[in-house]
Amino acid sequence: MMMETTQNTVNIKTEALKNGLIWGVINIVIFLITWYLMPSLMSSYVYAGITILIGIALAVFFTIDMRKKVGGYWTFGQALWPIFVTFVLAMALVFVFNIVFGKYIDQSYPVKMKELVMTKSEATMKSFGLGDEETAKALAKTQENLDKQFTPSFGQAVMGFGISAIMYFIGAVIFALIFKKNDPNPFSDQKDEHFGTN
Repeated sequence: MMMETTQNTVNIKTEALKNGLIWGVINIVIFLITWYLMPSLMSSYVYAGITILIGIALAVFFTIDMRKKVGGYWTFGQALWPIFVTFVLAMALVFVFNIVFGKYIDQSYPVKMKELVMTKSEATMKSFGLGDEETAKALAKTQENLDKQFTPSFGQAVMGFGISAIMYFIGAVIFALIFKKNDPNPFSDQKDEHFGTN
């Protein structure tokens, strides 16, 4: 009986795009739940810490999952691109959604977030014993940064996205270094079809 050989020709680029979409949607769902149920939490260190931990957990999960799907081994060069695509796509979805959400869906979002952050920043500065003049200058700078973050111009949005992409690329480099795994068999034939190369 002739066995039909079904190769698990997973296209890692497709997997990276899928993972980025899933990660982005998860972040958006967390954002919406928090915004509508506990909006005051969004300016807290607790929310920031939770989202960072969830992000790291998802990054590790998707990276290991992609490595497993290409046979359990990949070099640094093979790992870097799919990891970066996953990272930057998730970031891009959230980045665009936040701008669209505040501009077209719920216009109270940027106003409320600025108020929450400004109130928290002022309380923090006063707890450090800053004078009124120093506090006023610091708050003016904070307000300027918040305007760029929540109601950016087109140029500011492009620059913000570019800076974020660079940071996520650095993160992808770190993950590729950590999770690269070379095949110990020097005679094994690396299945390059996973990576779209011949």
